[in-house]
Amino acid sequence: MHDNLPFGGEPNADFRARIARRQAEAAEVRQRELLEQASVVNSPDLRIRIWERLHEVTMPLDAGHRLLGVIAAQTGLTLAQVQAEHYNRANPPAIAPPGAAADPMADVAPAARPG
Repeated sequence: MHDNLPFGGEPNADFRARIARRQAEAAEVRQRELLEQASVVNSPDLRIRIWERLHEVTMPLDAGHRLLGVIAAQTGLTLAQVQAEHYNRANPPAIAPPGAAADPMADVAPAARPG
C-alpha cells in the first residue's frame, strides 16, 4: 500500500493527519460492523457472516466446538440459533440441475397426470 507512505513533497504534519483520518475511518467502520453483528434487524446468518469477516475466522466444522458459544455471545444469538445455522451450512438444500423442471409432473401431459 503506497497510501501509507508520504506523497512527494507532503509535509510530515499532513502525512500524519492523513494517516490519522484513515485510522479513524477504519475504526468507525469496525464499530459499525460490531453493531451490525449483534443487530436484531439482521438474520442469524448475516450476523454470523459479519462476525466471521471481522474476526477473519469461519465457523468451525465441529458442531460441539466451544467457539460456537463465543459466536453466540458476540452476535447476540442463542447457542441454539448458532447451532441451527451450523446445521444449515452443513446440510444445504438440494439444488435442481439447470433445466430441471421445478414440478416433476410439469413434463407429463395433463391427461396422463394422476388425480
